[in-house]
Amino acid sequence: MTASPALTGPTRRPGRTIRPAHVNAVFLRNVEAARHASSIWVLLSGLFEPVLYLGAVGLGVGTLIGDLTVGGRTVDYAAFVAPAMLAASLMNGAVSESTFTFFTRLRMTKVHDATACTPVTSTETVCGEALWSVAKGAVHALSFLAFLCALGLVEPGRAPWLFMASLLVSAAFSALGLALAVFLRGTHQFDRVNLVTFTMFVFSGTFVPTEDYPAGLEVLAECTPLAQAVELVRRLSLGTGLWATAVPCAYLLVLSAAGLLLAGRQMERSLHA
Repeated sequence: MTASPALTGPTRRPGRTIRPAHVNAVFLRNVEAARHASSIWVLLSGLFEPVLYLGAVGLGVGTLIGDLTVGGRTVDYAAFVAPAMLAASLMNGAVSESTFTFFTRLRMTKVHDATACTPVTSTETVCGEALWSVAKGAVHALSFLAFLCALGLVEPGRAPWLFMASLLVSAAFSALGLALAVFLRGTHQFDRVNLVTFTMFVFSGTFVPTEDYPAGLEVLAECTPLAQAVELVRRLSLGTGLWATAVPCAYLLVLSAAGLLLAGRQMERSLHA
């Protein structure tokens, strides 16, 4: 008997040409699954966290802190915190979708066991999953940016640039989350992921400039993905040292590519061992 073409040779190898139609098929499967009312509620609930943090810290505690000097420019504390809340919310949303939800599809409901029986490669699968995560991040970014513009914390003319930066941040953390998910072996390991993301949330220049950290901690903090994301979004929001955004952009692009490549290869080994 001749083997099915879907399971033979090059079509199952990661690293080959990524076919947009196959990536789109994985993306549309997630879109269809998200049409349930509970999924829509989960999407909308992701908008509340950054708003609450901004209100409590930026507008609340910020009245006690006053202004900060960033890049030679004096800014209100709420305007300093607001871009970081956007970056942190994109990180949380992307990691939640690409790590926890993807792990459920991969290990528990076995959705991608069925995908493995089609011409869709593992790399195309993770690209489709990343595209879906970025799409959800785009919804959060648009809503939060509209909120920030309404409060006067972001100039409307900078919103398009911030939106494009938000897509890059979502892509980087989606790829990182997928790369983590393929190595997880049980839901008990989710706590470790949450610990890492919360630590980054607190120590990545979110509430205090990294320049104010002790020397060793400053270098360590600036190497984290969230610190680079905050740096990118904050500079675009405040209009300070825009030339310096090249470094975080390159960092996040490399992280996106490396994460997708690693996730695709490990998923291939896992499904076709």
